[in-house]
Amino acid sequence: MDFDSLDFHPSIHRGIQRLGYETMTPIQEQAIPPVLAGRDVMGLAQTGTGKTAVFVLPILQHLVSRSKGKLRALILAPTRELAEQTHEFFISLGSRTNLRFITVYGGVKQGAQITRLKNGVDIVVACPGRLLDFVDQGVIDLSKIEILVLDEADRMFDMGFLPDVRKIIKQLPKKRQTLLFSATMPSDIRKLSNEVLRNPVTVQIDHEMPVEAISHALYPVPQHLKTSLLVALLERMDADSVLVFMRTKHRAKRVGKQLVAAGYKATSLHGNLTHNKRQAAIEGFKNGTYQLLVATDIAARGIDVSSISHVINYDVPHDANIYTHRIGRTGRAAKSGEAFTFVTRDDESVVRDIERTLGTKLDRRLIDGFNYNKPAPPPQAPRSSGPGRREYGQRNQGGKKNKYQHHGYKNKR
Repeated sequence: MDFDSLDFHPSIHRGIQRLGYETMTPIQEQAIPPVLAGRDVMGLAQTGTGKTAVFVLPILQHLVSRSKGKLRALILAPTRELAEQTHEFFISLGSRTNLRFITVYGGVKQGAQITRLKNGVDIVVACPGRLLDFVDQGVIDLSKIEILVLDEADRMFDMGFLPDVRKIIKQLPKKRQTLLFSATMPSDIRKLSNEVLRNPVTVQIDHEMPVEAISHALYPVPQHLKTSLLVALLERMDADSVLVFMRTKHRAKRVGKQLVAAGYKATSLHGNLTHNKRQAAIEGFKNGTYQLLVATDIAARGIDVSSISHVINYDVPHDANIYTHRIGRTGRAAKSGEAFTFVTRDDESVVRDIERTLGTKLDRRLIDGFNYNKPAPPPQAPRSSGPGRREYGQRNQGGKKNKYQHHGYKNKR
């Protein structure tokens, strides 16, 4: 089915043409018609399947001919990266509609968001925490919401947002259209869907399987040689844009700096960055300023870059579902992609789970000429805190208090 077969408003159709949309993806073909018809929909699909258009286009169509400046559509997202990505879709597809959109999330000052809300908006894309703050302050009124979207519902559960989501839903009219999208269906999300969806249409697009356009390979390697292997692999790759996943933000920062020192156009994305730095990293990765983005799983569902040719799992994810979300960043927009995963002996149980999910044994590869037997460097001796590093309130080894404690001083260094 192509987009011309649906009778979208001319202003929306121009946005579709500008983005080059022609043929619908499977989830778009199955879900957009019932959403346009006003049905509740539960969509089970992995990232990279085109689900954002499933709710953006019908929301625009529903509101384009209505009076402007009244909040009628709310999209809840787990991360500000995903919220911004969704906001960009609304701008791209709805720039000719005269509808007003805004993102609402924490980590930035409230003032600008409050001003825009008071000036009147039609669509809000929000993270639950900041939205609840505004509800409590009386800044935002959810009583007229006609369409609610819960995007990446399982991710919101993983991040602990489910209680906030329930509080927000209590503020909404009972008579509304609700759309829920999730890559997986844990019991809590299934329970929530039963509570908030009325006679929903369920659309399931191989939600536990990565897209077929992605090829997979494992690279066995000792932990201490991972960075050296990464550089060696990059030297042998013909890659446009590479996303490297880490388990920890400290490792992401360190490896990002090591890649820059090795001469690569690289940056990192992790939770310790300010909002502006996170946006700069994502935008630089999108526009080609950076060829490599080293990220924690905060980026697994918040980056929509069709040019990503490779995903490298520097660290094996904790489970097969996270693996699916990570590698879903490549093989997008009908392009092929490759997913490489570094594995140590400790990772074998997770690897078996991943292979069961994929339904196939993954290829194990070695790089010719790479020294896999290089010994690990000797462990560094821990820094001695010493008496000059003891803070107010700490005790000496014998249990006696620091002599400066009673006066509220820190020892001089």
